[in-house]
Amino acid sequence: MRRIDFSIDARFDGKKLYSFLKGEAKLSSKLIRSLKQSEDGLLINGVHARTVDLLHTGDVVSVTIPDDAHPANPGLSLPEILWADDDLLVVNKPALMPIHESHNHQGDTLQNCVALWLQQQGKAGAFRAVGRLDKGTSGAVICALNPHAAARLSGKPEKTYLAVATKPFEGSGTIDAPIWRPDPMKTLRTVDPRGDAAVTHWTALGTDGQNTLLEIRLETGRTHQIRVHFASLGAPLLGDTMYGTPDERLGHQALHCASVRFRHPVTGREIFCEAPLPPELRPIVDALRLDKTQTKEYNGNADQTGKGEPVP
Repeated sequence: MRRIDFSIDARFDGKKLYSFLKGEAKLSSKLIRSLKQSEDGLLINGVHARTVDLLHTGDVVSVTIPDDAHPANPGLSLPEILWADDDLLVVNKPALMPIHESHNHQGDTLQNCVALWLQQQGKAGAFRAVGRLDKGTSGAVICALNPHAAARLSGKPEKTYLAVATKPFEGSGTIDAPIWRPDPMKTLRTVDPRGDAAVTHWTALGTDGQNTLLEIRLETGRTHQIRVHFASLGAPLLGDTMYGTPDERLGHQALHCASVRFRHPVTGREIFCEAPLPPELRPIVDALRLDKTQTKEYNGNADQTGKGEPVP
């Protein structure tokens, strides 16, 4: 279980506990309903509380979030850890590792890896990916270990991607094109005016005249957004077999979530993590870098300010 304590200030003096939980603590209605069913789910100054109870300045509200663990697979090992505490785990996901279990993937997912790590660490918690990566995309994945952390982070992290597009690009630009799912039974997407709004910002970091290394930031997080947007320009990502063609150097698309930046859901501190490139992608990226001495290296830093040494 995860217990979080909140100190009540004058803003909530005389207000109902429910108002604080929904407003300041930003707990979901579903989680609040669950906490009400637990004897120690909601406490005021260590005493069982109801959501209609009134708060006073100086009170301490305690929220105890129950566990809901997933199955662990002892044959797996967790990918490289970029950040870990009682609320979050940030890992560098390898390409070809799926995030969640499905019909075709049982026991070989990031979800199973995190469950095993929690078990080995003697920690309680459950896996919730905050912003998913496609199976063939590598890089930083934030794993929330309780529903409160997941709800506070949903849609908030800022991500930077590295991608290799199969066409020469220079400078920077924006792709603003809606993405549509033509067949609800298939994962394939396409650019279509009937789709959901999707905006991708890109900067070229180097090209050999055929392929281009791109740094990418997203305004929206549609499924396959980067892959679909560049395919729509006639420049599918290198190795993307769904929207382009295979590449003998890769068994997946050349797409990597290189960094994430976000506010910690409990402490409010800024966390910044960088994910090293996978070995199969590094020589391709390095060969395309326009200025190898000045181009930013994504080397695995994780810190609380964006400047500093790795933090466990």
